Amino acid sequence: MAADKDILKLMHGKDPKEGESRDKTIIKTSIIGIVVNVFLSAFKAVIGLISGSIAIVMDAVNNISDAASSLITIIGTRYAKKPADRKHPFGHGRAEYLSAMIISVLVLYAGITSLVESVKKIISPETPDYSVPSLIIIAVAVVAKVLLGRYFVGVGKKVNSDSLVNSGEDATMDSVISAATLVAAVIFLVFHISVEAYLAAVISVIIIKSGIEMLSETLSRILGERADAQLARDIKETVCSFPEVFGAYDLILHNYGPDSYNGSIHIEIPDTLTADEIDALIRRITGAVYSKLGVILTAITIYSRNTKNTEAARIRDEVYALAMSHDYVMQTHGFYLDEERKIIRFDVLVSFDAPDRRAVYEHIVNDVKNAYPDYTPVVALDTDFSEPEEKEEKA
Repeated sequence: MAADKDILKLMHGKDPKEGESRDKTIIKTSIIGIVVNVFLSAFKAVIGLISGSIAIVMDAVNNISDAASSLITIIGTRYAKKPADRKHPFGHGRAEYLSAMIISVLVLYAGITSLVESVKKIISPETPDYSVPSLIIIAVAVVAKVLLGRYFVGVGKKVNSDSLVNSGEDATMDSVISAATLVAAVIFLVFHISVEAYLAAVISVIIIKSGIEMLSETLSRILGERADAQLARDIKETVCSFPEVFGAYDLILHNYGPDSYNGSIHIEIPDTLTADEIDALIRRITGAVYSKLGVILTAITIYSRNTKNTEAARIRDEVYALAMSHDYVMQTHGFYLDEERKIIRFDVLVSFDAPDRRAVYEHIVNDVKNAYPDYTPVVALDTDFSEPEEKEEKA
């Protein structure tokens, strides 16, 4: 009954209220970030201009960029929650990845700008004028940014928001900048040596590195990454929990935003099931996967297993052993023996680590031909889209 309700959800689309709590959490967290960063930026700008410290002024500029990052996160989150339409039938969830990319670019730009200004100050140094109040405010800023960074990263990981995580990492980097500025001030007051421009340059390089890493990670998500191994295992485990299913293979997942997946999978079932029984089974599997994991299986294709021919089971085991004896073969599945047409068909999964996947495949086909000259092998070379699992045989 529960599966039927989930099938109805799939037919009519997701409940608009689903994900509302996540969106509110992201927006609320971003608003907190805007308020804190604007407050810190105003104080740092005043102190930096009064003391003549380029590091403090650049730190204030960084806080404004952080506030802009939070604003971008809000805009991206609100746009991503727009329902599917004719032009975007899979929704707008990937907008969150675009907002994360923009934040990464802002971090990168801030690092480059800071490096340029630091180099200028190294070439034409100016003597800073630190005061006790300015140092106290900088120290407070360090604590505030550390707490804000940890808060953003924690919430971002909890709700699976790359934008919040990137903003949190940026805030943490800002706390390092502020701490370095504080260290430079202490060194100047004690030893009368100005090192803030050099420290700012080093930190700028670290910020640039962090921006490149964040941008690279976000672009990787947009391009399309391998499915999460645990999610793939959970999907296959759910599918195989049905007694009619001998195994689940060839899982392909397409990501359309955080926690938004559509996919397809192959299942191996007895050759005795009728069309209406297969139809009912597929609908139950689709409902169960959606209910437990929130993944929409848009296609479930089948492998038929011989259950009326005991000789087929023996040949299947021999063929699988023959194929698995080759290096780089990760899995074999989908075996079926067609006695009438004298065909042996199965799929073989060859690792991307193989120097020549096609050569491995051809060796397997030739070995099967030699072992069973009366049969024609029809072998499919599979691609490892998700982490393969050991096949569990069912009685």
